[in-house]
Amino acid sequence: MSGSERKCFQKYYPSDFDPSKIPRSKARKNNQFVQRVMAPYNMQCNTCKEYIYKGKKFNMRREAAGGENYLGLEIFRFYFRCSNCLAEITFKTDLENCDYQQEHGATRLFEAVKLLQEQEKKAAEKEEEEAKDQMKMLEKRTKASRAEMEAIGKLEDLQEVSRRNENIDVLRAVASETTNHLEKDELFQEILSKQRAVFKDEEQKKFLGLEIRAFSGFPKKTQSMESAQKKLLKRMLVRKRKFEEKAAQKAEETGTSPTKKLNHPFSTALFSICEYSDSDSD
Repeated sequence: MSGSERKCFQKYYPSDFDPSKIPRSKARKNNQFVQRVMAPYNMQCNTCKEYIYKGKKFNMRREAAGGENYLGLEIFRFYFRCSNCLAEITFKTDLENCDYQQEHGATRLFEAVKLLQEQEKKAAEKEEEEAKDQMKMLEKRTKASRAEMEAIGKLEDLQEVSRRNENIDVLRAVASETTNHLEKDELFQEILSKQRAVFKDEEQKKFLGLEIRAFSGFPKKTQSMESAQKKLLKRMLVRKRKFEEKAAQKAEETGTSPTKKLNHPFSTALFSICEYSDSDSD
């Protein structure tokens, strides 16, 4: 009867039903159950040398290992056959180490993780034992200090050998460095002196209207103040002559005398410029 068919039936329990009167079947010892289990680790069959890798699935028979337990927990044993030669292989659970233990039919291959865990476990147990014994702790400290002193001595020897093998003359290097500094100082002083010579007459050059080049250091050839004054005087003289000619023409037309004092606006300015040019020439 399948599961879907069983759900369709309705079960009737009479009022005088007593479940304790139902006869119980005796359970067999070492009863085996077939279940689908993956290989827990890499192994090699001892019969045909076939490699069985971790995670490969088999239909295994499981049973309780009789008389074996760990802290009241039951230990199970698994049976399966090699896929190549059908040789029987067995392993059981190892609850103490949270692992599996190989029994017979195959050889467990090397696992680095398990080896590391075992080494760490042994080291922790050894440290616990040494912590209890003070003499062992003292011996361990003395050995560590002695090894440190030997390492320092070897390092000093290597440093001394490297110093002997050095081909650099320290005095010569220092002397060359000082000469380079002196040469740089002399060059810097020479540049400063040239700049001072160039900018020595800065006020005079500003008065004359000269412009100094910022990067080349040479002054531009600009128009001097004297040439500008000469041109200005020529213009004022030309205008004065034109004004005088116009005044003479008006005098002829009106019949007045031309010896009247001229009140030309440029006359006072021309007089002052002439005086200024004469003072500069002196």
